[in-house]
Amino acid sequence: MNKKTLSKLYLSLSWLLLVATCSLTIVMKNATLSMFGLILSIAFRYLAERAECVLLKKENQELKDDMKRLTKLLADIKNGLCIVFNNDIYSIVEFLHVKPGKGAAFVRTKMRNVKTGRMLENTFPSGAKIDVVRVERRPYTFLYKDDMGYNFMHTETFEQIAIQEELINAPQFLKENQYVEMTVHADNETPLLCELPPFVEMEVTYTEPGVKGNTATNAMKDAIVDTGAKVRIPLFIEQGERIKVDTRTGEYSERIKQ
Repeated sequence: MNKKTLSKLYLSLSWLLLVATCSLTIVMKNATLSMFGLILSIAFRYLAERAECVLLKKENQELKDDMKRLTKLLADIKNGLCIVFNNDIYSIVEFLHVKPGKGAAFVRTKMRNVKTGRMLENTFPSGAKIDVVRVERRPYTFLYKDDMGYNFMHTETFEQIAIQEELINAPQFLKENQYVEMTVHADNETPLLCELPPFVEMEVTYTEPGVKGNTATNAMKDAIVDTGAKVRIPLFIEQGERIKVDTRTGEYSERIKQ
């Protein structure tokens, strides 16, 4: 039984005993019994107030702890810190404390929107407060896609979740059992971003035949890889070969030697 329920129980008992004491006083006119009931009523009322005080003290401490965690001074800013800015969650990529000869000091930052990946530069006045978001990066593997979205499984707990395509940085390169990292809002367990590794291996399932002896790396042609995505590759890459693709740009990186 929690303290809030206990407080309500004590308060109800105190009122019940008070009513019973008054009734006994009127009906039986027994002073000793009435005094005993009154003392019990006061005791239960005291216990109810004590339980309420303990509960309020705990809630206030939790609120202070949350505010201490959520509100930080810019002096505590660091790369990788996630903050709320313009109702979106951003990750600090770069920051620089600037103290000009005249005027107040400020902090120049470069931030990345966690959901969209869009970069944003902003200047905060020194001493300003920022709302910090507690996020966790968790390991998942891709299972399949259905009407619910893209389904993933946690590699340690085996818990499965489904997310929408817009949360994935390169959905066109997802294959079954592909390892990803999921950025999750730790307070409400909401997925914020799903990231593939910077480079993934793909097989060229279709491309036009290359010209024999052509090893030029600056000339490119279209190719289809095993996930169905289209990638521009050098002319000398043949169908059936494996290549490495940069998931951040969707561009060809290198040929994988067999």
